[in-house]
Amino acid sequence: MQRLAAIAAFAALVAVSGGIWYATQRGASGDPYAQCRTSRIAGGAEQIGGPFTLVNKSGETVTDKDVIKTPSLVYFGYTFCPDVCPFDTARNAEAVDVLTERGYDVTPVFISIDPDRDTPEVVGEYAELMHDRMIGLTGSPEQVKAASQAYRTYYRKQEDGDPEYYLVDHSTFTYLVLPEAGFADFFRREVTPEEMANRVACYIDAS
Repeated sequence: MQRLAAIAAFAALVAVSGGIWYATQRGASGDPYAQCRTSRIAGGAEQIGGPFTLVNKSGETVTDKDVIKTPSLVYFGYTFCPDVCPFDTARNAEAVDVLTERGYDVTPVFISIDPDRDTPEVVGEYAELMHDRMIGLTGSPEQVKAASQAYRTYYRKQEDGDPEYYLVDHSTFTYLVLPEAGFADFFRREVTPEEMANRVACYIDAS
């Protein structure tokens, strides 16, 4: 029930209204990214994202300012994830490669929501295996929780599994974050690398 409530809360925050939203937003005020958006965030994009403090692969404490230096694709997952995380992070890495071929500098970021097992070294190795430019981050349970709450993500450790090889339920959105503007948009699992690259390029061109 807790998981359903969290997902329902996010669903209430993110509403897709298609042509009506597009027609009203395109001609509206000052959103420079109106032509890039395919979904509407109730209350505005500022409702998602914000400062975070985490730990990088070298064990150094870093903030969002240290990490988000180029347009970035931010994903919350964990290295023991058997299927979803590898698929999503590989998709993100492929989108970054497509963007690189087009001349765009985009950084993939992986934030662990399993700080008990994901040490800085483990997260660093995982990120490097997925993409040579991927930044892997972890932190204390408090730091991870704060970052997750900033991005409105959900995660919960399965308590009824093996105490060493447990699974973690979590949301699977990927977030586009721009260095100056902050959170810009999110991508669902079904978005292809090419589709992701096209939308990210639109945001960068509009910046």
